Amino acid sequence: VTIKGYDEMFQIYTLDIPNAEVRIGLMRSLIPYYVTRDTQTTNTTVVNLARALVRGDMDGMLRLLQTFLSTVPYCDRTDYEGHYQQMLYIIFSLLGAYVDVEVRTPMGRVDLVMRTATTLYVVELKLNQSAEAAMQQIDLRNYPERFALCGLPVVKVGINFDMERHTLKDWVIAN
Repeated sequence: VTIKGYDEMFQIYTLDIPNAEVRIGLMRSLIPYYVTRDTQTTNTTVVNLARALVRGDMDGMLRLLQTFLSTVPYCDRTDYEGHYQQMLYIIFSLLGAYVDVEVRTPMGRVDLVMRTATTLYVVELKLNQSAEAAMQQIDLRNYPERFALCGLPVVKVGINFDMERHTLKDWVIAN
């Protein structure tokens, strides 16, 4: 194999196969034992989520997350908002962002606050309601005010989860 490219930020190499003979040999004898389709898809999804986060493409990241969560097998006890809050905490933390939950403000608690190098996201979650209801809560309780001195632009994100499908149903993003 030869190195075709390198993503320095994520330390990921793109490899290429130099000719047809080597390609056939690898495909038949080695690769099936080391790389499964699930591994390739999951690793690619994780990298794409991280890239979207670093680029500040929250909409793109949520679209990927919606698709990914649609592949997760059904489990019991997902009928409360905290389940989805914990899930996002884990995912965003693993992507390298600083994440905190139930952050107190003068008017209430923000479900999730995520900070990247360039942006602070104030995220309100709803379950079987609407993303607009989540955004209304952010605005009504003026959650961004609590972070006015953080030195980063604050982006409001309202997310609604669909309990039946176990994934994101809709979301709203506003600066």
